[in-house]
Amino acid sequence: MNGDTGNMRNLTSLEHIAGGVRLPRYTPGDHGVGIVHLGIGAFHRAHQAVYTDDALAAEGGDWRIVGASLRSTDIVDILDRQNGFYTLLERGPQGTSARVVASIERAIAASRDPQALLTAMVDPAIRIVSMTVTEKAYGIDRANRAVDPAHPSIAPDLTSPRAPSGVIGLIVESLRQRRDAGIAPYTVLCCDNLPDNGGLIRAGALDLARRVDPDLAGWIEGEVAFPATMVDRITPASTDTTHADAARLTGCRDEAAVETEPFTQWVIEDEFSSGRPAWEAGGAIFTSDVAPYEHMKLRMLNGSHSLMAYAGFLAGLKYVRDAIAWPPLAALVRRHLTVAASTLRPLEGVDFADYAAALVERFANPAIAHETYQIAMDGTEKLPQRILLPALAHLEEGGDIRSFAWATAAWMHYCLGRNETGEAYALRDPREAEIAGAVAKAGNHAPAIAGALMDLPVFVPQALAASPVWRDTVTEILGDILERGMRPAIEAEAARIEAS
Repeated sequence: MNGDTGNMRNLTSLEHIAGGVRLPRYTPGDHGVGIVHLGIGAFHRAHQAVYTDDALAAEGGDWRIVGASLRSTDIVDILDRQNGFYTLLERGPQGTSARVVASIERAIAASRDPQALLTAMVDPAIRIVSMTVTEKAYGIDRANRAVDPAHPSIAPDLTSPRAPSGVIGLIVESLRQRRDAGIAPYTVLCCDNLPDNGGLIRAGALDLARRVDPDLAGWIEGEVAFPATMVDRITPASTDTTHADAARLTGCRDEAAVETEPFTQWVIEDEFSSGRPAWEAGGAIFTSDVAPYEHMKLRMLNGSHSLMAYAGFLAGLKYVRDAIAWPPLAALVRRHLTVAASTLRPLEGVDFADYAAALVERFANPAIAHETYQIAMDGTEKLPQRILLPALAHLEEGGDIRSFAWATAAWMHYCLGRNETGEAYALRDPREAEIAGAVAKAGNHAPAIAGALMDLPVFVPQALAASPVWRDTVTEILGDILERGMRPAIEAEAARIEAS
């Protein structure tokens, strides 16, 4: 290869892939579809689609995927031009490897053709509807009531005509059509970072169904499985470098290429309505209780990610690998991993200290360019389960909550919307306008900022927000950050950790 991609063919078949690239060990056309996946972004293509690729190779079956994008049309057009094929790059300290994944049969742009997606979800061949659409896309409020994501005060309109709005609306309407046609239900498999994600989606679906058709709600409650899952694989956004490396390794242009780390984990509650692929062939763990794994990941990996995102971004550290490579911030991250682990129940076969060490190694992977600003989005959706709930648990047990308070104070500084050179940035949070209004009234006064943000409705758990220890600690840390600047504040905190 000479690096010139100008005359390369597009990735439309498996016949012209360069040697050394891992190819599917099955013939894609021999297998029908069995899954509709909502949200065919980079994470799905680096995670569930890969496990399905491995399952097809190991045990076959009609389990290929109909992928759906709820908003964007670009990725749909790219995948359909490429017959669903795409390149997965695994980047590790030893180098980059490539494989071509063929588990996606076709893609649908719901914003362009919503009926096509609903038709696919009603198809009797579909036995699983899975999803990775981010926390804010489900349209479920804090009381587990289904709402329209575009208009949070109202439920999706499924009356007349039936026009499902959002993920929960699509699920309920497609299940209604299946029931009315005598078609067995599919399993609803949420793969987003939500606490008890299966239970949450089930509650939202039942709430909406009860308001639309109580008999349908009873059918869903008795017949439809909503297994919980825990997923883990760091997947940065694809860049020009991703596409250039895919072309170099495969010999084909691939605009759908994704990059990820070698590590991958998927823990799934083994409860399915109509069968499942042999995902264990790719290393998936099936269990009767996902919650302990979920808490471990949310509190240790995701919690330390949030700390690095806000502190690192405001310290001028673009990537996670840069954040963990700076010793003062690494000291804060290691403390957080230790404190987060202390809030967890023992988990058979897992040593939390070993898990923490593995996380630090993953964060430091020089081949993964995971931006702190990317992780920082949607803070009001992420912080409750990553930081605030474990902080409350630790406080109630008499533990030191300073690390949780530090992460929260860093987020509060981030909420001001300007870095320390005065450059503005978007928060990219579903409550961005509400946050902006709160901090605008507070000025640059730490107690006022902390109070306004802690008093956002249904954000900080009531018992935590009422704790003087918590409020005073967060306010003190935020004041120190505002006075010193983020980098000096991190250095001072690292010195405090070393002295203790």
